[in-house]
Amino acid sequence: MLALVYFAWVRESIGRDEERIERPAPGATVADLIAELAGRGGGYAQALSDPTKLRAAIDQRFVSLDTVIGDAREVALFPPVTGG
Repeated sequence: MLALVYFAWVRESIGRDEERIERPAPGATVADLIAELAGRGGGYAQALSDPTKLRAAIDQRFVSLDTVIGDAREVALFPPVTGG
């Protein structure tokens, strides 16, 4: 199983802060996962329809969306972080 964690407006749109899913196919990237989740429709489609507005972390390390998920335990999805 793979843990998914959602933050900020991603969490609000989806309506949950985390869930567990079956591990994606070998070679699947974060972008592939986002597309699969967006295909669920509803809040998932709303939150994940534009991947350019998302950032990701695998096992608490920032990664690009083209990163292969591999044997990760957790993928987090969130909007870009701004300083201030």
